[in-house]
Amino acid sequence: MRTVFLIFIIICCVSCGNEPIPKPKAFLRLEYPTHQYAQVKTQLPFTFEKNMFAKDISNIKVSNDNKTYGIDITYPSLKGTIYITYKEIIENNVTPYLLDAQNLTQKHSQRADEIIEQPYIDTTNKVYGMFYEVGGNAASQSQFYLTDSVNHFVTGSLYFYAKPNYDSILPAAHYLKKDIQHIMETIRWKN
Repeated sequence: MRTVFLIFIIICCVSCGNEPIPKPKAFLRLEYPTHQYAQVKTQLPFTFEKNMFAKDISNIKVSNDNKTYGIDITYPSLKGTIYITYKEIIENNVTPYLLDAQNLTQKHSQRADEIIEQPYIDTTNKVYGMFYEVGGNAASQSQFYLTDSVNHFVTGSLYFYAKPNYDSILPAAHYLKKDIQHIMETIRWKN
């Protein structure tokens, strides 16, 4: 009996200690700089404002016919780019351009959980369009198009340099969504 009592005492003394406490769940806290915008000065047929956090626009691609331009607004620290394409509308027929822009967005519907459409109308500056927010593991999280319905047509898409994982890129996608909406709100046609 004495040995049992002695073993019990030894076990109690050895086993006494700090109880392990589970760590609380933590979430990655991402902080992005405050949005600060400035007018982009280019030879494009339109103007707009971009976030100062984005890398300067240095690569404006012009097609052979000088009626199509490609602009890349890169965010190196977010590993993302907003690709903007401008096309001059030929013969006042905007329908093929609208169909191309809508079809590009619908291609993402296979991988997307949802596609939310938000119309954009600015009658004062003659800027009309649509913003698409794509939810889920699609290649592009945001897309848009803008037009004056007569001469100008602009499309834009947001892409990240990573395999689409919606949960991982969601904070960056929300940050850049505000930049895209600001671009849409500040586009002005030069002619």
